[in-house]
Amino acid sequence: MDKIAHKKRKPIFWVMVVIFILFYPMLISIHVFLPLLIGAMSYILVEGVEHEKSYAIIIAIIYILNLEINLSLPMFLIIITSLLFYVIVYPYLKHFRKCQVCRPLLSVIFLDMIYLFSLFFYDFIFQTQTIVLDKILLYSLIVDMLIVVML
Repeated sequence: MDKIAHKKRKPIFWVMVVIFILFYPMLISIHVFLPLLIGAMSYILVEGVEHEKSYAIIIAIIYILNLEINLSLPMFLIIITSLLFYVIVYPYLKHFRKCQVCRPLLSVIFLDMIYLFSLFFYDFIFQTQTIVLDKILLYSLIVDMLIVVML
């Protein structure tokens, strides 16, 4: 009985995922109080690369690109910083295998901070101003950490 119910819910789950990926970045551009979920999607991308899950990689990349296009952020900067994190920092976080909460939390914090510093570096090089630091970014970081802990 559970397998039948699971098979009925699986297409509904994927439809909801596709709707979220396509429309949530548009809602962020309209309602600025919604969290960006950069750290959570970057963590999903890193986990997808590590465990070779192509659906997680595709979902994360589509969301990230959609977010960058809708918010006029530099293209591929989130993906590049996520992959740099995966190569440079993430192998050292594997020491937290027994703590199921530490690795995702530290990963999201590092991913958000690395992206923020790379965005400031981008702004410095090209003399632009893509973001303004305020409480909304701190709120977005906290929501990112909560979402990754719940995953």
